[in-house]
Amino acid sequence: MRWNSFYTKASNAFRDHPSISKLLIVFTVSGGGLVAATNGRSLYHSVYADAFQQDGYCKKKKVVVLGTGWAGTSFLKNLKSSSYDVHVISPHNYFAFTPLLPSVTCGTVEARSIVEPIRTITKKKGLDIEFREAECYKIDAEKKVVFCRSIQDTNLGGREEFSVDYDYLIIAMGAKSNTFNIPGVEENAHFLKGVEDAQRIRQTVIDCFERASLPNLSEEEKKRTLHFVIVGGGPTGVEFAAELHDFAVEDLAALYPSLKDYVKITLLEAGDHILNMFDKRITAFAEEKFQRDGIELKTGSMVVKVTDKEISTKERATGEFVSIPFGMVVWSTGIGPRPQVIDFMKQIGQTNRRALATDEWLRVEGCDGVYALGDCATVNQRRVMEDIAVIFSKADKDKSGALALQEFQEVVDDICERYPQVEIYLKKKQMKNFAALLKKTQSDTQKQSTELDIESFKSLLSEVDSQMKNLPATAQVAAQQGEYLASCFNRMDQCEKYPEGPLRFRGTGRHRFHPFRYKHFGQFAPLGGEQTAAQLPGDWISIGHSTQWLWYSVYASKLVSWRTRILVMSDWGRRFVFGRDSSRI
Repeated sequence: MRWNSFYTKASNAFRDHPSISKLLIVFTVSGGGLVAATNGRSLYHSVYADAFQQDGYCKKKKVVVLGTGWAGTSFLKNLKSSSYDVHVISPHNYFAFTPLLPSVTCGTVEARSIVEPIRTITKKKGLDIEFREAECYKIDAEKKVVFCRSIQDTNLGGREEFSVDYDYLIIAMGAKSNTFNIPGVEENAHFLKGVEDAQRIRQTVIDCFERASLPNLSEEEKKRTLHFVIVGGGPTGVEFAAELHDFAVEDLAALYPSLKDYVKITLLEAGDHILNMFDKRITAFAEEKFQRDGIELKTGSMVVKVTDKEISTKERATGEFVSIPFGMVVWSTGIGPRPQVIDFMKQIGQTNRRALATDEWLRVEGCDGVYALGDCATVNQRRVMEDIAVIFSKADKDKSGALALQEFQEVVDDICERYPQVEIYLKKKQMKNFAALLKKTQSDTQKQSTELDIESFKSLLSEVDSQMKNLPATAQVAAQQGEYLASCFNRMDQCEKYPEGPLRFRGTGRHRFHPFRYKHFGQFAPLGGEQTAAQLPGDWISIGHSTQWLWYSVYASKLVSWRTRILVMSDWGRRFVFGRDSSRI
């Protein structure tokens, strides 16, 4: 009966759309028999496919993507399979190139130049993708439903709420700035996480200069108003401090000549140095340059309270409390989970964590069909020593209790693929492979043997797990995770039950795809004055004006579309010719 119903629907489609048969005749006359057969078969299959799906024979899996940041957008851009019904939910209907946010704060680049509408990105894919501008406020993993709320107020004074069920859920909601529950930070500090934040900072900077130019302000009040404090010596804080210095010296000093001597920029860092994640050579150069530029660095200063006019710090070296008056404070000290993510973590038993825990395939631990990537998640790497007995047992094919060198060589590739810390350990030891490490171990112990027992095997791998590190919360990591997950989804319909794939040692989890591997391509630190520091793979350090041009070229190439590339490059050219725009808008 179902087949008859399906056949009837397909036949009715041909009858109700005579243009199809006409199109077949036209192609037959003008294009030749081969083309007619090809196009006719294509149209025939298209109509039958629609009838097939309407009658319930084929149903696309529904994929819900939460977020349009680096991770979510990278997933959408790299998704090629048409086997999914994709729903994207985000409070922002655009993707923002966040590495250029510090440039937006001072007018070096316009905000509209670094954003691309998400509908423009999805339209180019030609896939079944729907976007909803809303925020997800609750996830029900048991019922596989997400509850959402529109960001626009209705005429009745409320926000429309709706729910979306899913087969696969991809959580890419990013993170919020971490205030560490310090009093007054949320109310009195500016953050730099999104385009709106950068625009507010730009307006506040101009407001400070305009207020300081009023005739009745005292000298002390002018100094306070034009004192800009940045908390956090990471890449974002350092780049903003450099951008603000250039803006004040190169542009605002000419427009507000009577105020240039009142401008002061202070960078507070709780650690001993700024840019701790960079090479020491870059850290030293950055600190020396900031000192030359007049940017005050206060390391070892921990913020304890922020009011509307003062920020209080505790000096780690002396224990002394210091109050610093300011006109604007920008908070850039790290990230923390969003409230929705915290609630979801409690629901699935991941309490007391800084981010959602996933396995190496980005699957949320303890959930079925839920993936998390980007700043809201962290990958739990499997330890070698947890699986050492399983690895040895599977490698010992003849069950002799010892591994022949041939057996050992056969498992090396699997071990390196399954446990990324192994490769890191070999590089640290300057060893090309396990064979070289084995030879060195035998040479050091003066023990030559053609076999490895379980204890020797454990000894060989005992230090490997010490190389395990959490991935940094950067755009690079998020983008690579989105690309990896899209490649998995492109091939996921080949096998639905996650059979064991090419890797033989998987611990407690099985997956047919290779685990996610992050490849670091280097990092930049713009330091102002057309000088940038770069730390690239291979321990290559580059600092100076030439590196600034490398920064220009790399960032231009990484922008999401040709439209944004042209806009950003034109903004850079405009700044060279006309300077930065100092209007408040």
